[in-house]
Amino acid sequence: MKREIARGLFLIAALGVATIAMAAWEQPRPGVLSAANGANCPLPRMPKAQVAVKPDHDLLLFMFGMAQGVRSNG
Repeated sequence: MKREIARGLFLIAALGVATIAMAAWEQPRPGVLSAANGANCPLPRMPKAQVAVKPDHDLLLFMFGMAQGVRSNG
């Protein structure tokens, strides 16, 4: 296969993938929150009270070590 033909097919394939990705991309549209009969907008539900969560010290130590490894030496 000639290079020109291969480049053309690659370009067509790349444009096809980009077109499908753009068509599948869904962003939320802005909207107005309102309630019926002019009432105030409902408040979000409050989460139920949970038992106090204790941090996992091994996980904290692991995350600290990872953050130290990512930092540059410059």
